[in-house]
Amino acid sequence: MEATSSKLQEAQDIVQSSDQGARNPVGLAGRILISVTLCWSLFQLWYASPLPFTFNFGIFNDTQARSIHLAFALFLTFLVFPARKLSPRDRIPLLDWVLAAGGAASASYLYMFSDEIAGRMGAPTTADLITAGAGMLLLLEATRRALGPPLMIVALVFLTYAFAGPYMPDVIAHKGASLNKALSHFWITTEGVFGVAIGVSTNFVFLFVLFGAMLERAGAGNYFIQVAFSLLGHLKGGPAKAAVVSSGLSGVVSGSSIANVVTTGTFTIPLMKRVGFPAYKAGAIEVAASTNGQLTPPIMGAAAFLMVEYVGISYLEVIRAALLPALISYIALFYIVHLEAVKSGMEGLPRRVARTKLQSLLSFTGSFTLMCVLGAVVYYGIGWTKAYMGDAALWIIGAVLIASYIGLLKVAANQPDLPEDSEETLTHSPEPGPTLKRGLYFLLPLVVLLWCLTVERFSPGLSAFYSTVIMIAITLTHKPVISWFRKHDNINLKEGIDDLFDGLITGARNMIGIGIATGTAGIVVGAVTLTGIGLVMTEFVEWVSGGNIIIMLIFTALICLILGMGLPTTANYIVVSTLMAPVIVTLGAQSGLIVPLIAVHLFVFYFGILADDTPPVGLAAFAAAAIAQSDPIKTGIQGFTYDIRTAVLPFMFIFNTELLLIGVHSPLELTLVVISAIIAMLVFATATQGHWITKSRWYESALLLVVAFALFRPGFFWDKVYDPYETYEGTAIVQAVEKLPVDGEARLWVSGENLDGNQVSKLAILNAGELSEGSARLSAMGLDVIENDGKLVVDMVGFSSPAEKAGIDFDWQINRLEVTADRPHREWVWIPALLLLAGVFFNQRRRKNQLALATA
Repeated sequence: MEATSSKLQEAQDIVQSSDQGARNPVGLAGRILISVTLCWSLFQLWYASPLPFTFNFGIFNDTQARSIHLAFALFLTFLVFPARKLSPRDRIPLLDWVLAAGGAASASYLYMFSDEIAGRMGAPTTADLITAGAGMLLLLEATRRALGPPLMIVALVFLTYAFAGPYMPDVIAHKGASLNKALSHFWITTEGVFGVAIGVSTNFVFLFVLFGAMLERAGAGNYFIQVAFSLLGHLKGGPAKAAVVSSGLSGVVSGSSIANVVTTGTFTIPLMKRVGFPAYKAGAIEVAASTNGQLTPPIMGAAAFLMVEYVGISYLEVIRAALLPALISYIALFYIVHLEAVKSGMEGLPRRVARTKLQSLLSFTGSFTLMCVLGAVVYYGIGWTKAYMGDAALWIIGAVLIASYIGLLKVAANQPDLPEDSEETLTHSPEPGPTLKRGLYFLLPLVVLLWCLTVERFSPGLSAFYSTVIMIAITLTHKPVISWFRKHDNINLKEGIDDLFDGLITGARNMIGIGIATGTAGIVVGAVTLTGIGLVMTEFVEWVSGGNIIIMLIFTALICLILGMGLPTTANYIVVSTLMAPVIVTLGAQSGLIVPLIAVHLFVFYFGILADDTPPVGLAAFAAAAIAQSDPIKTGIQGFTYDIRTAVLPFMFIFNTELLLIGVHSPLELTLVVISAIIAMLVFATATQGHWITKSRWYESALLLVVAFALFRPGFFWDKVYDPYETYEGTAIVQAVEKLPVDGEARLWVSGENLDGNQVSKLAILNAGELSEGSARLSAMGLDVIENDGKLVVDMVGFSSPAEKAGIDFDWQINRLEVTADRPHREWVWIPALLLLAGVFFNQRRRKNQLALATA
C-alpha cells in the first residue's frame, strides 16, 4: 500500500511540476500567490463577459488584454516554478520576486502605455526597446522554468536566425534584421509575442481551462469515471474499456494528457491490473486513451481555437472536421482493448445483480431513445420558445434551466454518494441507474456550452463564460441543496465556497504553462513573418522530399514528433503549423493534390499529440508508468503501438477529406462515410493486433491491411481502373471550359515564372461560374488569355480575382484542363474489399472450430 501511494505521489508530482508548478509556499508568500491566481481568473471572467460593455467600465482592447494576460503568466511562473531542482519549494527567493515583478512590468508595458505606443508605431523609443529586451529575456527564462529547455532552445534558434540571416547557407539566407527592428517586431507589435497565439490563450483557452477546473473540483471527473465503470466494467477487460471512455470524457475536463492520465489512471490502472492486464499494458492503455482525449471535440485543448484563427474558418467547422477521426480513433482503441482481453481470457468486474443480454439490450435501446427524444425536445422546444416568445424567451429558458437543475439535484439526493477511491472500494461494477442519476446535473453546463456554440453561435469565449457561470452556480450550491433534500441537520455552505475558490485558483495555475507557451511560440511566428522563412521552407522541404507528397508528410510527422517530445502540444502545433502547413498546401498543389488547410492543421496537431506517449520523453507515459509500477520506456512503446491507429488517420484524411466530412452533402453520403470509416479502423486494429476470431497468420494480417486501406481510400484503386479526369490541352481548353456545369470545378494546370525568378508548375482549382462562352468564363475567373503557337497563355490577371488569389500570374501558360470524368462511383471498391474481409473471417472461424475439436 505504501509503495502504491509513493508511486501515485510520483505521478502527481509529474503533473504538478509540468502543469501547475512545483512550489507551494506558506505564510505571506502563499497568500500573495493565491491572491494573484484568483485575480487572474476574475480578470479573465470579466474580460470574457458582456459586463464591461453593459457598465461601460473596464473595457480592454485585444492588445491590452493580451498584455495583462502575459503579465499574470510571467509573474506566476517565477513564483511557482523553481529555477533549479534543488531550489526551495516552501518559500520564494528574493531573486524570483524581482524576476516576477520585472516580467509583469515588461508584459504590462503595452497596456500601461498603449496610447503612446499607438501614436509612435514603427518608431520605438529607447524605453520601448529596453522593455522589449528585458521582456524577451525574462520570457525565455520563464519558458525554461515552466516548460523545460526545448521550447526555449527552439525560440533561441529562430531568434538567432532572425539576426544571422546574411551568414546562413544560401538556401535559407535572408538580409537579416537590426536589433531595434527585431525587438520592436517581437514585443511592441502584434506580430510576435503578443500575436494570434497568445490572443487565443487570452480570449478562449483560459475560460475553457477554468471551466474544466471547476468541473473537476465539483466532482464531475469522478462522476465520469464511475459512469464509465457502471456501463462497461462488467465486460471482458471492463476496467480498460472504462478507462478509454472515461479518459475521453475527462479530456473535456482536464485539457492535459498528463493530468488526464493521473486523474483517471489513479482508478483505472490498478483495476486493469486486477482483471489481468500486465502493468505496462495497463499503463499504455491509459496513456493511449488520455492522449486521444486531447483530440476529442468540442475542446481539443487549445488547438480548436488556434485553428479558428490560423485556418480562417468557424469554430463549428473545426469541430465538424475533427469529429469523425476522433470518434473512430476511440472506437478502435476500445476494440483493441477488447482483443487484448479476449487473447488473454480476461473477465470484467462482477455485477451485484446479473442481467440477461436481452435486458442489457433493452436498457441500452431505451436509454438511447430517451436521449434522442430529450435532445429533440430541448432543441426544437427552445427553438420554438425563441421564435414565439420574443424577449421573454431568455427568462423562460432560464427558468426551465433552474427547474431542471433542482429536479436533477432531487434525483441525485435519492442516490448513494459515488466512491472516491475506486481502487479500494470498487470490487463490483457499479449499478448503472443510480450511478448515472447521481451526477446528471453536471451535464447542464456542458449542454449550455454546446447550445451557445452550435445554436446561438456565440463566440467560444462568450460560450465558455456562460457555461462557467452555470458551473460556478453548481459548485456553490449542489452539495448544500443535496444535503437539504436529504434533510441533514448541518448544511455546510462553506464547502461550496471553498470548492469555488479552489477551482478558480487551480484553473489559473493550470493556465500558467499555456500562457507562457503561446507567448514563446509567438517568437517563432514573429521570426517567420520577419524573415520570410516560410517561403524558403517550401523549397527546402521540396528538396528534401524530392517533391514526393508522401515523403513530405512523413518528414512533417517526424518533425512534429521530435518537437513534441520537448514542447507542449500547443506550442508544438503553433511552431509546426506556422512552418509546415503552407508548405504541404503548396507542394500538394504542385503534385495535383489540393489539400484543405484544416486537413493539414489537423495532421500537424495529431502528431504533436502523439509525442506525449513517444519514448524516450513522453511525460504521459512516465506518469502512467509511475501509477502502474512499470518501466516507463516499455509503457511508452506499448502506448505508441496502440496509437498506431491514430498515426495512420492523418495520412488517410489528407488523401480522403471525406473523413473530415468535407464534401459530404447528403445523409446517405454521411452514413456511408461514417460506417466505412468505422469498419476500416476496426479492420486496421485487427490487423495490427494479430488477432480476430483466433490468432491471425501473417498473410491474413496483410489482407486485412489491404481491406482497411480500400475502405479508407477507395479512390486509390478506382483511379487505376478509371481515369478520374478527362484532359484537354492547348486551345481545346477554351471549348472545354464552356461545357463545365454551373459553379463546377475548373482544374487548371498552370506553369510560369514566379516573382523570385523560379519556374513553377501547379494545379489551380477555380469556380467555373455561370454558363457562358469559354473565353468569357475564363475572364470571369480573372484570366484573359491569348493563343500562341497552339498554346494558351495568360495575357492579363484580374485584380483580386480568383486567379490572382490562386497565385497565377500574367505570361503564365495554361497547360491543361482536367474535367471530372463520368465514371461509376468509387465506393464499388468496397464490395471486393468486404468479400475479402468475409473470406478472412470464415477462414479464421474454420481454424478456430478445428482447434476446438482437436482439444475437445
